[in-house]
Amino acid sequence: MKSTPYYIYIGMFAVMLFMPLNVCAQLLQEGPAPKREMRAVWLTVLNGLDWPKTRATSEATRERQKAELCQILDQLKAANFNTVLLQTRVRGSVIYPSDLEPWDGALTGAIGTSPGYDPLQFAIEETHRRGMELHAWVVTIPCFKVAVAKQMKKKGLLKSHPSLCRKHGDTYYLDPGIPETADYLVRICHEMVERYDVDGIHFDYIRYPEGAASFNDAATFRKLAPKGANKAAWRRENITRIVRRIYEDVHALKPWVRVSSSPVGKHADLSRFSSRGWNARDAVHQEAQRWLREGIHDILFPMMYFDGNHFYPFAADWQEQAAGRLVAPGLGIYLLHPQEKNWPLSAVQRQLHFLRAEGLAGQCYFRSKFVTDNVKGCYDYLQRDFYAFPALPPACTWLDDVPPSPPSLCAGQRLDEFGDTLRWLAANDNQPGGVRYNLYASQEWPVDVTRAEHLVASLLPEPLFKFNPLYATLSRLNFAVTAIDRCGNESEALQLTAAPPSIFVPQKRLHKAPSGQLEFY
Repeated sequence: MKSTPYYIYIGMFAVMLFMPLNVCAQLLQEGPAPKREMRAVWLTVLNGLDWPKTRATSEATRERQKAELCQILDQLKAANFNTVLLQTRVRGSVIYPSDLEPWDGALTGAIGTSPGYDPLQFAIEETHRRGMELHAWVVTIPCFKVAVAKQMKKKGLLKSHPSLCRKHGDTYYLDPGIPETADYLVRICHEMVERYDVDGIHFDYIRYPEGAASFNDAATFRKLAPKGANKAAWRRENITRIVRRIYEDVHALKPWVRVSSSPVGKHADLSRFSSRGWNARDAVHQEAQRWLREGIHDILFPMMYFDGNHFYPFAADWQEQAAGRLVAPGLGIYLLHPQEKNWPLSAVQRQLHFLRAEGLAGQCYFRSKFVTDNVKGCYDYLQRDFYAFPALPPACTWLDDVPPSPPSLCAGQRLDEFGDTLRWLAANDNQPGGVRYNLYASQEWPVDVTRAEHLVASLLPEPLFKFNPLYATLSRLNFAVTAIDRCGNESEALQLTAAPPSIFVPQKRLHKAPSGQLEFY
């Protein structure tokens, strides 16, 4: 869907701010619920802000820590989220056994101490088991607070790579102008992608810090910048070089792993709207729209933590400059909290309807705790209304646009002999990264797999699905299954039942209970 130029909305923004939400939705002419939409959250590990609350210092506390994560994932799945951006590299520390950096202290209370299990592997398994994607969120340029530096010990960057670190305010940062900084960050991401079945690598803070004018890289500039170079342009090129290097390395390893980042929410000043000095390109040298045009990024999650004319025209600008890639704006739902800006829920609702009507790829929420805590009723609204039906993440067809072959019936299998488990033969393609499966159900036959309300289970890792056959029998339920590859391409459907359309059966809404059984209400 082609976006409407942002200037068309100049008179519309002010009106939308004060009109009732139902009228706003009609104005935006929202269509049927989308079958493809990015529905993501940032799940923060730093200081246990979202997870974990329990420190893993014994077997009992380790299991409690795991259970906390599972509860979060269950809540997100119940509200039809499909993507989790899990903070994996925190501040020069990580949540998996690394050869390069120490354990993050949020896991045990002590930097460098193992929690007794691999949290990243556990999170991947549990996220995939629920039919969601997991992207490893990598905080790139910031290292750690000056006060924490001594706790980092031998694996800390000040010990292992002191020449890369620069003190800026109360924090150490990597110096993007030094070529070895790109080498180091490539190794960090390479380690994650090589060892783990992540669906994406997500960069946070891949930019110069706030107050960049005083960042201590004068010596680097004098030594390494071309003669006569403009410092701002040189800095932008430094960040872009890091992005390009990692993108190329990740896709050489695993071509299906999506690379994304969360740039500052306003790319640059617009002709009619000023960013008021805070934007990605000019304030922190982050040329994110260029990354889309050059094909060294798959997804952007711009941090759009504002409203009104600070939100709508800049959201439209991101979509206009998407260059065929995905843009899913990050929404600052923390601003709903009374201790923040105490926004009314309607402010976020208007943004959601606008983004969907304008055809952006989806939404991301900062942070997951504000979703699962149901601040101002935001979780209830998403679960019951805006995300009433499941959705698949958008396909990245520039990575691969060939769908896998469809599944097939098991040899000798009769359509009425499924019992309590639907089974099918796996798709026979040798797809890079393998294939998963999507299950659809409907009282109509054949099942229309283009409709979001028919999607029952997504990204199933195995060619089977357990269900309660009583509900399916009473409601004359039909099933269909498709294969989906790691880039999001979906096969044609295998219709698993061939019953005629049922009659005299009340139209009820299908949902999957926490037990995984199909039920109606």
